[in-house]
Amino acid sequence: MSSTEQTFIAIKPDGVQRGLIAPIIARFENRGFKLTAIKLVTPGKAHLEKHYEDLKDKKFFPDLVEYMNSGPICAMVWEGMDAVKTGRTILGATNPLASAPGTIRGDYALVMGRNICHGSDSVENAQKEIALWFKEGEVVSWKSAQQAWIYEN
Repeated sequence: MSSTEQTFIAIKPDGVQRGLIAPIIARFENRGFKLTAIKLVTPGKAHLEKHYEDLKDKKFFPDLVEYMNSGPICAMVWEGMDAVKTGRTILGATNPLASAPGTIRGDYALVMGRNICHGSDSVENAQKEIALWFKEGEVVSWKSAQQAWIYEN
């Protein structure tokens, strides 16, 4: 599978507080993606500022960091064919009101400031985000018994 890749997905504090971890995991598993890392963390202000450093000049940056630091975050690494692009499709549009029904944001969210999840927007950013959120050895490499039923070999 030449286009197998990993993506970083984080369930934000609103999703954790609302008890949406299991339904979100189910969406990715049901699609055929493989979970290779997961942890519940409160990363702290400095970590979040690094994660969102590309947004540091935006007016909403301080509020975003404060919000993301307001409760636990479920950080995950998912693996599969075109995981970055498809992961973002599963999440839906950043603005939940523009998200299609059947997407996570389309089904569970109403406003951008509480849009349930973060998903990597490129393979390069996925690699950076995975390295920021997970130490070496925390991302597990394993072969799913379902692989032959999900992918043509």
